[in-house]
Amino acid sequence: MQQTHTLQTPSWGQELRATLGLAVPLAATNLLQMLIHAVDVVFIARLGDQPLAASSLAIAIFGLTVWAMTGLIGACAPLIAAERGRKLHSVREVRRTVRMGMWAALGFGLVGMAVCFGGEALLLASGQDPKIAAMAGDFLAILSWAMIPMVLAGVFRIFVAALGKPGYATAITLLALGTNVLGNWALVFGNLGLPALGLMGSALSSVITALAMLIAYVFVIRRDRSLRRYRIFGRWWRPEWTRLKQIMVIGTPIALTVMAEAGLFSGAALLMGRIGETELAAHTLALNLAALAFQIPFGTAQAATIRVGYHHGAGDRIAAGRAGWVAIGIGTGFMTTTALAMLLMPTMLLWVYIDPAAPANAALVAFALQYLTLAAIFQLADGVQAVAAGALRGLQDTRVPMWIAIFSYWVPGFGCAIGLGFYTALEGTGVWIGLATGLFFAAAGLLWRWSQRDALGLTRYETAA
Repeated sequence: MQQTHTLQTPSWGQELRATLGLAVPLAATNLLQMLIHAVDVVFIARLGDQPLAASSLAIAIFGLTVWAMTGLIGACAPLIAAERGRKLHSVREVRRTVRMGMWAALGFGLVGMAVCFGGEALLLASGQDPKIAAMAGDFLAILSWAMIPMVLAGVFRIFVAALGKPGYATAITLLALGTNVLGNWALVFGNLGLPALGLMGSALSSVITALAMLIAYVFVIRRDRSLRRYRIFGRWWRPEWTRLKQIMVIGTPIALTVMAEAGLFSGAALLMGRIGETELAAHTLALNLAALAFQIPFGTAQAATIRVGYHHGAGDRIAAGRAGWVAIGIGTGFMTTTALAMLLMPTMLLWVYIDPAAPANAALVAFALQYLTLAAIFQLADGVQAVAAGALRGLQDTRVPMWIAIFSYWVPGFGCAIGLGFYTALEGTGVWIGLATGLFFAAAGLLWRWSQRDALGLTRYETAA
């Protein structure tokens, strides 16, 4: 990469402030996004066990597909950040990246919709109850229409964040949360004079929420002068094949990495279900708490991609390294805090979901406390692997990290989960040891690659004459 201009390398303190300025609103956005999905569960749970089971299966398919698509268009973040760091023709180049990100969102969104329309067949092939599979299929037939708006909104979220305005993403996601609460209340149970649509009402609410987010992003981008100058909606139909190829080359490994990690945790749930219903319920509670904590390093990882990408585009090796280490420090520091909370007050955390003092929950709580201890242990590894991967994405290095992740999650990780869960007396605890093993292997591999970035030639720059 050719360095086209000279920038002053930020100090450690300046980099810390810049990274936090991105990480805090992005993490808040991630937490709000989780609440949006939690709202659906709260309303659907009141309809009964069958609708809840059907929605859970449907969202498992939809969620994995959306996550993969979001990983693919995530390639826009390092590309936009690098163009801003490079400065030369950055407006035109950023516009090209966003435009082709929109193309990718539309094209692969249609693929995702096709997967959702085949959801009932997929569930029947996996041995699910035909009645539940049919309900899930109907749910997915409606929910699939949220696919393209959600992935497009993901492109615009990257755009506003990479341009230094992540607060817009937080505000829009908060708006979406309110929209989904109102939509579920009105459509599931028939309030505001609308028909009571039950399970299908929740799916429709999700579609409306996704469209509301998309419209809000378009409105903000058109109204904000610093964003409007990029004219990302002008001549959006013009192809930029080279840029689209870049997005695919960088984004496909990210999508596969996301699927590998999501597949590990989905597979763990299937293993727990074979061990016992109580173990599965306890696993779900503990994993929900771990997932909630993960949103902070996940937001930090997104900030790392943008900050490292910016300095990478500028050809500043020292600043890129500093940005990555600062982000890893932030992620590790937060996960240390959540690990201590899980070790020191696990029962208090369980109050979020159940009454731990109720005699009927005694067995559930006993298993959940065991799993939370292991969740505390792998918190650090989870934070390190997420942020290190984000920093490497800033260097546009995604292919080798993908293989590190796939190997870590599915060989030592899932291998240990099966071996310890089914061939020892550890059972559910063994499955969680497998999860921790996979995360520690991923953290070690990705951290090593980040620390060796210069030796591996990932930061090789040529100074402009």
